[in-house]
Amino acid sequence: MAALIGEFECKLDDKGRLMLPVGFKKQLPAKEQKHFVVNRGLDKQLNIWPRKEWDKETASFSKLNLYKQKDREFVRRFNAGATEVELDGSGRLLLPKSLMMHAGVDKDAVLFGFSNRIEVWSKQEYNKYMKQGADDFAALAEEVMGKIPNDNNGNVS
Repeated sequence: MAALIGEFECKLDDKGRLMLPVGFKKQLPAKEQKHFVVNRGLDKQLNIWPRKEWDKETASFSKLNLYKQKDREFVRRFNAGATEVELDGSGRLLLPKSLMMHAGVDKDAVLFGFSNRIEVWSKQEYNKYMKQGADDFAALAEEVMGKIPNDNNGNVS
């Protein structure tokens, strides 16, 4: 699957359901448009994974040594609260309340395509996060991407 792209503002209803934007559905193969897993992200957001992508991601955990405390802790924390969700007949996903509380998601949310998943942010947290370091984005790009060889046209090779 190609990386998901897009940024969509949406509103959750009183039950915690959000409409999956058509812009994301179009990017997913037809058989991957219904079944998802939602979990806590590494920042103050949630991740919505197409089920196939979740399975790929968690398969990589089999390479970890579960006799090592840090490996066990990582796997537990990554999986904590992970919940299977399915699009209902109206194209909505029901987000678990405990996960919504973790991310501070209430009514207004931003869905952001990030690699093989969709991040769900409270609109307030997303705006705050994007403002942090915005002035230093060029410096961050240089630090992260400046070490990667390019083709002298600025394209990473």
